[in-house]
Amino acid sequence: MYSLTTHGSFIADQRRMTAYARAIERTVRSGSVVVDLGTGSGIFALLACRAGARQVYAIESDDVIQVARQLAAANGYADRIECIQALSTAVSLPERADVIISDLHGLLPLFERHLPVLADARRRFLAPGGVMLPRRDIIWAAVVEAPSLYGRIVQPWDANPWAFDLGVAREMVTNVMHASANADETEFLTAPAEWATVDYLTHDNANIAAPLTWNATRAGVGHGLIAWFDMELTDSVRFSASSAQSVGVYGSAFFPWSRPVEIAENDAVRTVLRGDLVGDGYVWGWDTTVADDRSDTVKARFVQSTLHGAPLSLARLHKQATTYVPALGDDGKLDRAVLELMDGKAAVDEIARIVASRFPGRFPTPAEAVSHVARLSRRYG
Repeated sequence: MYSLTTHGSFIADQRRMTAYARAIERTVRSGSVVVDLGTGSGIFALLACRAGARQVYAIESDDVIQVARQLAAANGYADRIECIQALSTAVSLPERADVIISDLHGLLPLFERHLPVLADARRRFLAPGGVMLPRRDIIWAAVVEAPSLYGRIVQPWDANPWAFDLGVAREMVTNVMHASANADETEFLTAPAEWATVDYLTHDNANIAAPLTWNATRAGVGHGLIAWFDMELTDSVRFSASSAQSVGVYGSAFFPWSRPVEIAENDAVRTVLRGDLVGDGYVWGWDTTVADDRSDTVKARFVQSTLHGAPLSLARLHKQATTYVPALGDDGKLDRAVLELMDGKAAVDEIARIVASRFPGRFPTPAEAVSHVARLSRRYG
């Protein structure tokens, strides 16, 4: 969950805010019904009301929705903005929306459960002929020469003064998608290539895999791929989420190679980039071949995945195996008892007294028992 300071940084990103404000002004009409998914502090809901929306359903699972509720009242829109604290997939609305607004991006549009959430909202909330803001995202990638960024990632494992072999850790950190500064075309060794277009009026698949093919436009040392997205909010409102001229909240994604590669002009680089939603996050893979354009000699070949960058212990993997037979530990038994007592009849303090008596010594003070029950109440109540 984001801090209020982080929500403030979203509002402070003038390129982002200007683009959304223009799109809302040109899309929302007098009497429109609007859904604001992940409303945060409610700024898009306020803009929708200013544009003439009759009703805005501002949906947010985090406690920052209380800020949105207070800002709606402070700006005279409390009667037109209904703040709903829940995951949108658990929400039912009394009417269909003319416009759905969202900004659920991370470094790329494939972020947490962004794509399934928007597909669900489109199917259940959007009226026929309704509008999604943004309408689509276009994801780009290029081969990049980024010695400073690459060095920050591998240097601790390459240049250790104790002369140990730290190669295992080095290999892992080059199988991680890293946040990068905004894309700087002066660092590109290739022209940008489009990897995928996500059209939110039609897109249903959470997973994307597609090939990328380049010929180097100049000689240099390749360190990996950089990827970013351009947002198309309406026909006339577009902007690049990553720009070397303006630092914003999005940035770029850097997919490092296992080792740097000397690249000559016109060398061929072929990558299959894929993002697969697993649980609540993405597993990324980038399989790359670099070949001499004149002789077709392979200079480098990498098979990389964020699966290889996750330090999972054998004990944790064992517990996730399909053949593992789990049994509740003490913490699990405690939480089960609390959940069973959440039957709509007992208050938090009563449940806390009961579980404290059932699990003597577990809570040093009554306040800690109440705190534990309250935490589960917030999550499941």
